[in-house]
Amino acid sequence: MVIGKTYNGPNEANKILLYMEVECDNQAFKNFYRGSKKRQYECCSIQAIYLTTHATVSQAIRELEEHYGVLLFNRLNRKLYITEAGRKLFSYAKSVVKQFDDLEEKMLKINKKEKIKIGSTITVGESILSDIVNKFTKKEPDIEIYSYMNNTQVIESKLLNSEIDIGIVEGEIKSPDLICIPEIKDFLVLICSTNHPFAKRKTIKLKELANERFAMREKGSGTRELFERYMSDNGIEIKTAFEGNSPEAIKKEVINNNYLAVISVCLVEEEVKNSRIHVIENAEGAWDRYFSIVYHKDKTLTRGMESLIELVRDYKNISSFIKTVPASRLIK
Repeated sequence: MVIGKTYNGPNEANKILLYMEVECDNQAFKNFYRGSKKRQYECCSIQAIYLTTHATVSQAIRELEEHYGVLLFNRLNRKLYITEAGRKLFSYAKSVVKQFDDLEEKMLKINKKEKIKIGSTITVGESILSDIVNKFTKKEPDIEIYSYMNNTQVIESKLLNSEIDIGIVEGEIKSPDLICIPEIKDFLVLICSTNHPFAKRKTIKLKELANERFAMREKGSGTRELFERYMSDNGIEIKTAFEGNSPEAIKKEVINNNYLAVISVCLVEEEVKNSRIHVIENAEGAWDRYFSIVYHKDKTLTRGMESLIELVRDYKNISSFIKTVPASRLIK
């Protein structure tokens, strides 16, 4: 599409978008552009901060208005206030410009070393991520890997903002823009110190948990969300005595302070073998879950990403030691 002489394709479009974003004096509009859900940008105005591009961008905006027959900005007191049509153009243009940017990036990467940014949740990072990266590096020595670890909520946000290429998570993904493929079976267990009274019993009733103190993962954790939902559905309030994002810290609280915690079975193998932690299984399997591969629905899967997904799909090393050690059962 050609709109006069001023508009010269993606480079000029980038100027317009940069101008609209950076010169917006309403912080909420900036947040909107960066993927925030906030929509409080009614008074967004554009000022001439970048004088070198001001005239060019102003002319391009006028030509866009003439071409589409709509008003993109209201001009009041030497300021511009974005209209509803302007907001829509801004949204559509971002997508178009990103496609141009992706095209340029991919073409420049031809014959260059591929890089993959992996985001994992804390449970995945503490249990299998290192092994997966090690196996992938041996399988694909020419592909460079960067890995990042945080809770499910943060990983989801980074995938939506294209800050990482692919995620491996155990929590529930909320956005319909992300593709989530369950691959590796996992399950949560209730844990206590071997000195806790529960460790001497074969069965524990769910209602007894109402009197116990818990070491909990932080908000945004998939582990915490699953356990909270289960307890809420059964009408039991959780007494939180400790909250943190480190499985190691949570296990220490369980051992040293006789708290209870819910954690992935693959994170307690060493402590169970050393008789420091006792495992209590959910008798109804309500805490069964999967580690899932997640990526954006608009993401073009590279050969390296497809290779990584195949490796995760074939991963079989989730711990099965629970079947060989004494474990109590949680019943209703």
